[in-house]
Amino acid sequence: MSVSHEPEKPVPETTSLGTLEEVNDCPIEEVRLTVLTTNDPTLPCLTFRTWVLGIISCATLAFLNQFFGYRQNALSIMSVSAQIVVLPIGKLMAASLPRKEVQIPGTKWSFSLNPGPSKLKEHCLITIFANAGSSSVYAINIITIVMAFYHHQINPVSAMLLTHTTQLLGYGWAGMFQNYLVDSPYMWWPANLVQISLFRALHEVDTRRKKRPHKAAVLHNFPNYLFPSITALSFVCWIWKDSITGQQIGSGLHGLGLGSFAFDWPTVVGFLGSPLATPNFAIINILVGFIVVLYVVTPIAYWNNFYEARWFPIISSHVFDSSGAEYNISAILIEKKFEFDRIGYDNYSRVNLGMFFVLAYGISFATLAETVSHVALFHGRTIWQQTKASFQGKFGDVHTRLMRKNYDPVPQWWFHSLLILVIGLALFASEGFGRELQLPYWGVLLAMALSFIFTLPVGVITATTNQQAGLNVISEMIIGSMYPGKPLANIVFKTYGTISMSQAITFLSDFKLGHYMKIPPKSMFLVQLVGTVVSSLVYLGTAWWLLTSTSPGDDIFYNASIIWGIVGPLRMFGKIGLYPGMNYFFLFGIIAPIPAWYFAHKYPENKWIQAINVPIIISGAGAMPMAKAVNYVCWFTVGLFFNFYVYRRFKEWWARHNYILSAGSDDGVAFMAILCYFTLQFNGIKGQSWWGLKVGDHCPLAKCSTAPGIHVEGCPIL
Repeated sequence: MSVSHEPEKPVPETTSLGTLEEVNDCPIEEVRLTVLTTNDPTLPCLTFRTWVLGIISCATLAFLNQFFGYRQNALSIMSVSAQIVVLPIGKLMAASLPRKEVQIPGTKWSFSLNPGPSKLKEHCLITIFANAGSSSVYAINIITIVMAFYHHQINPVSAMLLTHTTQLLGYGWAGMFQNYLVDSPYMWWPANLVQISLFRALHEVDTRRKKRPHKAAVLHNFPNYLFPSITALSFVCWIWKDSITGQQIGSGLHGLGLGSFAFDWPTVVGFLGSPLATPNFAIINILVGFIVVLYVVTPIAYWNNFYEARWFPIISSHVFDSSGAEYNISAILIEKKFEFDRIGYDNYSRVNLGMFFVLAYGISFATLAETVSHVALFHGRTIWQQTKASFQGKFGDVHTRLMRKNYDPVPQWWFHSLLILVIGLALFASEGFGRELQLPYWGVLLAMALSFIFTLPVGVITATTNQQAGLNVISEMIIGSMYPGKPLANIVFKTYGTISMSQAITFLSDFKLGHYMKIPPKSMFLVQLVGTVVSSLVYLGTAWWLLTSTSPGDDIFYNASIIWGIVGPLRMFGKIGLYPGMNYFFLFGIIAPIPAWYFAHKYPENKWIQAINVPIIISGAGAMPMAKAVNYVCWFTVGLFFNFYVYRRFKEWWARHNYILSAGSDDGVAFMAILCYFTLQFNGIKGQSWWGLKVGDHCPLAKCSTAPGIHVEGCPIL
């Protein structure tokens, strides 16, 4: 990178934060330190190299991510890997391919095999292709649990329509939110700065030695292959080897994680993303929420035996019967009809959850309500001003001005046409094929409406904090109440509701990346659309081929289908359920941002009050139980060190290398994981067997209950 000092702060024409008046540069310091404010509209974009390398990168990442996703220790390979690999390949193609025009038969169109040297914008579009391949296809979870857990079959055409429509539906209305979430300089999408920093490091001349990812690769290789035990360690379990309570407190994988730690980059970023790309205020908000939920609320609730909590493990994503054993789903399911068996349920047991799993649902309820309340209070006025400004031709900052000056926007009819087409295919998938998806047409339309409503408020939170709330729980609750006893309908509705919003936000995030990199919007649209279609096909094809086991995420997806789809919210969180008290979290979520908003307006000069973000605090532990306590502990440690200590003491170094370090670490891990698998593990050579060690934190008693008389395999009876 060529940034060597902090630029002067921009001088807006008005000084109020959130103003829509034109400014000389972006008001966000991290963006000013990272993103260039120049543009060369003559650079090639959609070239032959873009399409070839982009589609290959997209398909390769989709295959590898789905392939590694079915391993017990799932691995996600991000687009940064392709971002580095395609650069020398692009330069090789530029040096070797002939510079001649190729005429497309039967048309007036032609293209050049080699339009000249491989440039930055072309590289960016290839990376956008790769982004589509690195993003998982949520609908694969449906296919997995239907075939692997419920042991039913699903029509492959129906599965293909399901994967494509869920991935593309949100794109249809994303264009409506560009003024708010792309053009606004205050919607800055922190995660994009990692890729921008890497682009600049790869393309700009720098006389200093660049950081390489090989050290990160070694740091991954050592624990992951040779010594897997140090991916999760707990000195508390070493001290109290025979204590259930001690191991529940100390285990980083199945407990509270006090004293747990790891020496492994995937442990840091595996579920929470890179802490180096998360703003420092967001890290603090997440830390506060994590401490309150995991170290205050959960222990009080568990050891006071709320909801018979001590009959079950303190942290578990499984469901249990009244005896403390794992729930036998076959006892309450009519196999042929794939529906709820009420008589079997009444004769067996109600569904019980571990204490943290109960709280996790309460947190989800509160987070969604808080997101709407927070955005309305803190951003409602600005959103209204932006709405008026969009009709008056006012644009946010230098990046928006450059884009509007040089490029035409994507026509709205492109988005509308895509939306109509995808809705039609989604309705066909739900009503056709013997209605094997169980979800009627009105369910698809309702899921779409839910997703559309929450795209803007959730997008605001994501664009400013790098943290995204999901609609999975609220969508499960809605359809479970309206259409109970249909497990497949429940998870299909959840997928349409959750992923349509998520994909709209992903689309807008990539558009912001193109905005910063000054890519023509029409080129961005085409690349994202084609990349999503290609990746969906590859994900589905790979899953269909490999479907013999499931990943940790599918386990939670399966248990959620039991809770919401078969048993239903009425018997879980309704008046005849075990956990109706969790519904008060909705009310709490609506009210909670009000005090923060009041004090933020009363004391506008107080920076720490301005940094309070209640939805982020409440959702601090929201990635659990899929993520583990050790993931959080390591994530906080790395994030606080780089984004507080290094950022404040060595800002020049941070500006040049922070995001590069994040990208290089991800890339090194991905390369070495692939290399280790195909050269060693694929041939049956397992590194951990050389040392006689097993994966885990050596806290086996953390998964036990603490109630007297409960028998769980591998646990002592108290």
